[in-house]
Amino acid sequence: MQYFSGRFKEKASNLILDFHSTINFEERLAYYDIMGSIAHVRGLGKQGIVSNDEATLIEKTLREILEDIENKKIKLLVEYEDIHMNVEKNLIDRIGDIGKKLHTGRSRNDQTAVDLKLYLKDEIKKIQSYLIETIEILNNIAKENKKTFMPGFTHLQKAQPICFSHYVLGYIEMFKRDYKRLENAFNMMNVCPLGSAALAGTSYPLDMEYTSELLGFERPVWNSLDGVSDRDHVMELISALSIIMVHLSRFCEEIIIYCSNDFGYLEMSDAFSTGSSIMPQKKNPDAAELIRGKSGRVFGDLMGILTTMKGIPLAYNKDMQEDKEAVFDALDTVKSCFSVFNGMIKTMKPNKKRMLEACQSGFINATDVADYLTNKGMSFRDAYKIVGSIVSDCIDKDKSLEEMNLEEYKNFSDLFEEDIYNEINIENCVEKRTTKGGPAEKSISLHIEDVEKFLKKEIEILKNYKLNDIF
Repeated sequence: MQYFSGRFKEKASNLILDFHSTINFEERLAYYDIMGSIAHVRGLGKQGIVSNDEATLIEKTLREILEDIENKKIKLLVEYEDIHMNVEKNLIDRIGDIGKKLHTGRSRNDQTAVDLKLYLKDEIKKIQSYLIETIEILNNIAKENKKTFMPGFTHLQKAQPICFSHYVLGYIEMFKRDYKRLENAFNMMNVCPLGSAALAGTSYPLDMEYTSELLGFERPVWNSLDGVSDRDHVMELISALSIIMVHLSRFCEEIIIYCSNDFGYLEMSDAFSTGSSIMPQKKNPDAAELIRGKSGRVFGDLMGILTTMKGIPLAYNKDMQEDKEAVFDALDTVKSCFSVFNGMIKTMKPNKKRMLEACQSGFINATDVADYLTNKGMSFRDAYKIVGSIVSDCIDKDKSLEEMNLEEYKNFSDLFEEDIYNEINIENCVEKRTTKGGPAEKSISLHIEDVEKFLKKEIEILKNYKLNDIF
């Protein structure tokens, strides 16, 4: 920490150097740090704070430093603590006193805030691309399974029949909201703190609108205190990532259940399964289990940053250094989970025969019997009570509703006729539910069309997004 030498008389302890340093995990910010520095020095040159020749030399040398970092020709040192000071040390070593002018009108407080926001904006777009891939895969599955019938559950008890398309479309809606949450996080962080300096701005005549536009932000921050001490963007992003992991974990939980021997609704590809070291018959859904388990890791990252930030006074405090490892870990975890998840769902197969057979037990068409009586003029509450008695009788006799004869039905109500068997046919039970958002083929087809419109629009937006690049 030689840059503190004007104030400090004693050399820093190696213990504090190691404890204080962030360079071990900040190398990924090198590109963004140098991008921010180039914008800053261009601004200094534009305002005449440094000469144009000096600004040009500093920018040229920064580009060379970045190339050397990317080619592993520069060793980033703990004694210079972070990516900012490592870059500046290399700059000064190469061009001497002119390099010392780069930090004019700037603090590491606004510098680190700029670096992180630039990095996170790009990462959000990468996560959104994974989500688009997930939604595309699931929408294709939905197209192919409008007539693949399965039990729908509440309380993990068979409830009513649906189709497999309806099931996966439910998760599509969750992932679409995840996509929009990330978009909101992007928009909320899209303000530039460069120029906030340590906490109170600077006396140098910086053109913050210029550097903000140069770096691709919507505008500069309105308040310099907020500019350097805000980590809302980190908390909001990890919160959005945590909700994504909730949805991935729920889906994986059901994949695990549906792949089990007792259900057998889904068949996992061998490529995403593992065996047992002792039981040769086993095919374990380890990929799904690991994704489910990694959700806790991301939740921990969120709880960590929330706890870190909850008692920090304005403006910058060293505690805030804890933001990076948390958000880096959350991003890396979510991206790795999506890579596996998308491969897993793309290759899994629904067992149509097994799911249809499962619809024949559990009385999942009982509501349709009640609706049948209601449509014949009986109040729903009376119909509900009668059908409950029918189900109880069927359980005692080990029969399904389909196996009851008409005489047995008429013992409960004279309203029953031969058409009851048409009403309780599984496909008919599904196709009758034509309300918007329901499982009938007409509703499913409209939903799939809506998803395709969403995909077309968002894919085009992602294609047109340019990763932050000042070079």
